[in-house]
Amino acid sequence: MKVLVIGGTGTVGSQAVKELLARDVHVRVLTRSAEKAETLPPGVEPVVGDILDPKTVRSVFNDIEGVFMVNPVSTTETSEGLFAVNGARMAHVKRFVYMSVHDYEKAVYLPHFGAKLPIEEAIKASGMEYTLLRPNNFYQNDYWYKDAMLKYGIYPQPIGNTGISRVDVRDIAEAAVIALTTSGHEGETYNLVGPEVQTGQHTAEVWSKALGTTIKYGGDDMDAWEQQSLQYLPSWMVFDFRLMYEFFQNYGLKATSEDIERLTKVLGHAPRRFEDFAIETAQKWVVMA
Repeated sequence: MKVLVIGGTGTVGSQAVKELLARDVHVRVLTRSAEKAETLPPGVEPVVGDILDPKTVRSVFNDIEGVFMVNPVSTTETSEGLFAVNGARMAHVKRFVYMSVHDYEKAVYLPHFGAKLPIEEAIKASGMEYTLLRPNNFYQNDYWYKDAMLKYGIYPQPIGNTGISRVDVRDIAEAAVIALTTSGHEGETYNLVGPEVQTGQHTAEVWSKALGTTIKYGGDDMDAWEQQSLQYLPSWMVFDFRLMYEFFQNYGLKATSEDIERLTKVLGHAPRRFEDFAIETAQKWVVMA
């Protein structure tokens, strides 16, 4: 089987590439960065191109049987997704797996959520076999906060205290590869979630235990978060993420027991626990220090 991973150098995509290679699948990765293409694992076929370039759209899907698409957050996310769906459709790709977002219907007005709606609809109408993966907030997002925790004792992601069902990226990648390489997932939508609801305060407590030091939750002050974030993120992204975090704070994003049961059945094991991820990550950080 030959699979194209769109977004194969990112957090989720790179893990999916590893999973595919472990199953002896021929992997092609589309990336806009020639530098990142050089860092891909041995055995991966790199293609440097832009999915919004018709030349790329008309060529990158040739001889591809399955696609896993992970679009980065951007102001052109919807267009990129629609271009890719059409490229795959024209190349007669058999199976398409798309990473969307958990329960986006609850907040389609959020740019980060609503951008997925037309892509999902296009995939459903494409005639291809498809599986939609809808993950919650990633455990691995916490890599961004390593310095804030280790240097200042603060966990700054303002996810609030209503609760969200965060998920391990490894479970997302594993589910994607299962959907691509095995039958029985055609036309299915899976919410990819963790086994426990996490809050900002609880997350800080988990990191405190894992790191052996006091980590405090940075709180829900979105004005302060925006001012800080504008120092290293583009303004459009800060605006987008602020809306998302305010939604988390007000309404949460929690899994149902059915979500967890279905994901456990797909993976063949229970979703990974956040506490285990934090302990594993803390141990790596100590070794690197």
